[in-house]
Amino acid sequence: MLAKWGEAIWLKAEDEIFDKLTAIDTGQFKGTPVKELASIGIFDYQHVLTSHHRIVYKKLKSRTYIYLFAGQQQDFQTLLLKRLFSR
Repeated sequence: MLAKWGEAIWLKAEDEIFDKLTAIDTGQFKGTPVKELASIGIFDYQHVLTSHHRIVYKKLKSRTYIYLFAGQQQDFQTLLLKRLFSR
């Protein structure tokens, strides 16, 4: 990110990611189901967008598990499939 965007934009994107994660973790913000998974009946995984990224996570009890960070310019479906089948 630093090489592509420069330090100011990188720092802003990083702050936005951590702010969003804090809001998710504390219950102040809830994402929406990942449509690719919801279409096959899996609704446990949520996603949120920042200005530059997509974050896929799952809440279990009081914990937040991050499954995927993806740049919005990346091929999300391919990344998601690779992540799900890498287990």
